[in-house]
Amino acid sequence: MKILQVHNAYLQRGGEDAVADDEAELLRRHGHCVQRYARHNEELETLSAGRAALEAVWSRRSQRELEALLLAGRPDVIHVHNTVPRISPSIYWSAARLRIPVVQTLHNFRLLCPQALMLREEKVCEDCLGKPLAWPGVVHGCYRGSRAQTAVLAASTALHRGLGTWQSKVTRYIALSHFAEAKYIAGGLPAPRLRIKPNFVDLPAAPAPTLPRQGLLFVGRLSHEKGLQVLLQALAQLGPAAPPLRVVGSGPLAASLPKQAGVTYLGALPPAAVYAEMRQAQLLLLPSICFENFPRTLVEAFACGLPVLASRLGALPELIQEGLTGALAAPGDAGAWGQSIRALMAEPQRLEALGQAARAHYAKHWTPEQNLQQLLAIYEDAIAAQALSAAA
Repeated sequence: MKILQVHNAYLQRGGEDAVADDEAELLRRHGHCVQRYARHNEELETLSAGRAALEAVWSRRSQRELEALLLAGRPDVIHVHNTVPRISPSIYWSAARLRIPVVQTLHNFRLLCPQALMLREEKVCEDCLGKPLAWPGVVHGCYRGSRAQTAVLAASTALHRGLGTWQSKVTRYIALSHFAEAKYIAGGLPAPRLRIKPNFVDLPAAPAPTLPRQGLLFVGRLSHEKGLQVLLQALAQLGPAAPPLRVVGSGPLAASLPKQAGVTYLGALPPAAVYAEMRQAQLLLLPSICFENFPRTLVEAFACGLPVLASRLGALPELIQEGLTGALAAPGDAGAWGQSIRALMAEPQRLEALGQAARAHYAKHWTPEQNLQQLLAIYEDAIAAQALSAAA
């Protein structure tokens, strides 16, 4: 199969970038031809604010460059991961004109919320859900604290909703969880075009550790929505009895996080070092205070035989089998998190059993081979739907 992958890379590499790379490599490894059209947010440094705003709504450059690739290569399907802000939704119209099916992975809630997180003042916010124009987000300046930048994203989404881009120019959407699928349907996407496919990682089973697992681990972006502050408060409340915590990641809060006994900040680490940390820890903590779609960190932890304590929020209760592969705690509640940590760490044998079950769940549901079959089935479904539409 010939696939053209489209992705607008972020300034700070994150999970979406990694997923796009891994899917492309997986397809190539199994004999499929993957070409990529990519742009990067570094380009914003050379543009005026007005020009950047206009091109976020409709980029003629992206449209022109993509059409050249489509005419030269005639891919069977286009797989879009992210178009914000440099690529823009203009490319969907080029694909439709040339009758090439489009698959779009919904990594976040950008089509429902300009900020993409559905979070305001560190609380879940659904004020813009289902609205033709996300005006509450503009009023509050939800994207980067800027009303102007929020207005650009809100206007782009609203314009393309009015033009029918989201309803008719994307052949199939990939939601990462049932939770995300339900939110997108509530926000106006056509339910018949949505399919569910999880994230994956390629991590063979590691040799049995020579040393017993020890301590807690946090892996993620150091930003408010990931809830690290709640976790630090929970450990402070436990006092001297708190187990040691190792923190992997970087982000806007890195310079302001408090020095705290038993907490070690490791900064950003390469994947191999992250997996080594996961294979040495007893429990991964995911204290997010925003809706999570399908955090790649969760898949990595399960693949490493590491159980997860996560917030009872978003898709996390769907992904973690409480009492079998991990546990859940109230989001934003430091006291509840402290109690859960104390109870779980008091039973190391139970944690070991949870980790074994987590690895078994990964092997059954989230391996590369299973993901490849799901992805190809979605591509074939999109191709068939496009052919049916063209024949009508």
